[in-house]
Formats: sequence, structure tokens, C-alpha cells
Amino acid sequence: MYLSHFEFKQAPFSLTPNTALFHALPTHLTAIETVLAGLAMGEGIMQLSGEVGTGKTLVCRMLINRLPPQYDLVYLPTPAQCGLSLQVALADELGINIDTEQHRLTVDIHDQLLHRKAKGRAVVVVIDEAQALTDDALEMIRLLGNLETESEKLLHIVLIGQPELDQRLAAHQLRQLQQRITFRATLLALNEAEVVAYIAHRLSIAGCHSPLFSIAQSRAIWFASGGIPRLINQLAHKALLAAYSHQRQCICRQDINIAIADTVAARQSSRLWWQWLRWKYL
Repeated sequence: MYLSHFEFKQAPFSLTPNTALFHALPTHLTAIETVLAGLAMGEGIMQLSGEVGTGKTLVCRMLINRLPPQYDLVYLPTPAQCGLSLQVALADELGINIDTEQHRLTVDIHDQLLHRKAKGRAVVVVIDEAQALTDDALEMIRLLGNLETESEKLLHIVLIGQPELDQRLAAHQLRQLQQRITFRATLLALNEAEVVAYIAHRLSIAGCHSPLFSIAQSRAIWFASGGIPRLINQLAHKALLAAYSHQRQCICRQDINIAIADTVAARQSSRLWWQWLRWKYL
């Protein structure tokens, strides 16, 4: 593809979350620090939310990488269809025999958590795509969050999901769970300066030390993407492809136009954003 053409060591704008390309942007750092602070304070249930494409998966991976060594991680990427299936998945990750009735399973989970606590270990459960959990599964999360000693929680749960999760939790039948979420963080779209820095950082980590994208072109990508990292990656990747197909060594306006026209979710009026760009910067 274009890696050798631009002398990249790795793809700078891959859609696969890559912690090696992580750029410490304020919205991402705040989310990570919020959850880590909640864990340090012994909180039971925490929430991380963000729109599609804002970097939840990458932040989740960075959070996992930064967990203190005393934490045992249970990562549940697939939304449970009911409370029992979530409980079974947790028990399986904890190495518990699941060939028992549900009441016994709860006792076994409690005993396993106590056993780990006695050894100085704590369990963190990270549940991805939490907005897709059923009400029954969300109620099970509340019940699991109640597992505790006289002085501290035995299980720490991090719910990661889209903004629809807030709508779900606002329902009357889930109000008890909502009240138990003590720490919340929301991933926001990147602002103009952050997008310029984001593009430059990824290019630098990938091995590029020449200005492939001008400041104006990076600002144009910000405008077209709305500051959503996934769209930024798509637009930058397609612009590089367009430049490579014409054997250019840097990005031109035509490459940005092609990238925007080929990206459904982008603000596609090139005339609009070039007029805006010229009015504001040129």
C-alpha cells in the first residue's frame, strides 16, 4: 500500500485501536484518570461513555494497561442477554465451576472474591457495549456491585457504552443502579487544535518527520470529521491513499476532497468547508 511510499514504519491511521499510537488528549486522559481515581477510592460501579468513534475501545485498552498490579481484570466484550448469562460469564472468568444453581453461583463468586481479597487482590470487571445489556443484566450488575465486606467493595465494575446507556439508566426500573454509579466520564469530540496535534502525533509515531498534511488540511479534516477520531482516521487514511495513487509525496487539496467525498459520515460539502477555511485562516 502506501507505507513504503511514505516511509512509514506502521499504518498511522488504522481503524484498529493501537495503544502504540495513543495520543494523550485531555478528554481521553480525563476519562482514564477518572476511572483510576474511582478504583483507588474503592468505588463499586463506574461509567465511561462516548459517541460512536470517540475512542472508547482505545481508552479501554489504555485503562487496562494502566491498572495497578493488585487488580485482576475480567473483560466482558459481548453484552449479556440476561442476568444469569452475565453472572455465568463472570464466574467462568474467575475460574469458578458454573455447574451449579444460580443461588450457589452467587455464593461461589462472593467466596472467590473474599479469597482474592485476603491475598491482597481486587477484581475489576470491564463491560463493553453496556448500552446493549438487557434490563435483567443491568440489574445483575447492581446486585454484583453489592458484594462487599463491612468496609470495602469486593467487586469493581466499569461500564463502557454509548450515550444510549444514560438513557437506559434513566429508566425508573433502573434508578437504583444509576444511583450506585459514583464516577462518570464522557469522551468528547476533539477540538480544532487537538485534531491538528492528533494527526501530527500519529504521523510522527508512524515514522514520518516531514509535514505531509499542512495545518490548513488538518483543520479541514477537523471540520469534516466533527472531531470524531474514527472519522479523522478514515479521512487521513483515504487522503494518503489518494496521494499515493498519484505518486505524490505530500497531501494536496484534491486528496482531501476525495477523502471527504468517499466518507459517508463526513461533512461532504467541500465548497462549504473550503469557504469556511479561507474565511477563517487564509
